[in-house]
Amino acid sequence: MAAVSLRASSLDPAVAALLKRDDQGLVAAIVQQHDTGEVLMLGWMDDEALARTLTTGRVTFWSRSRGEYWRKGDTSGHVQHVRSVAVDCDGDALLVRVDQVGAACHTGDRTCFDARPLAVVGGHDE
Repeated sequence: MAAVSLRASSLDPAVAALLKRDDQGLVAAIVQQHDTGEVLMLGWMDDEALARTLTTGRVTFWSRSRGEYWRKGDTSGHVQHVRSVAVDCDGDALLVRVDQVGAACHTGDRTCFDARPLAVVGGHDE
């Protein structure tokens, strides 16, 4: 079992029990545009970030590099309004469906997955 976050949390214990965290107490959060299915970005949440996301209607992440919480759009204005949150079958990832205002990526791109597509060989049934 992964270590539980050392940061204080207001997350409902029933929800917390569903999560399988990494050794830093984090769960991957995939952010998707709710109406188009477009995958926008990946961030990391601990229990408190998820609690804030579920109770404020805005996506909150834990910054691994800065060691602090951050809410998408607070400095850029590119806000993510939460439409739904789901836990995957293993409990080690979250799918956060949002209404994205502006760019999702810190580079200014709509999605963090536009800049570097990789070549795929095959990709179809033979």
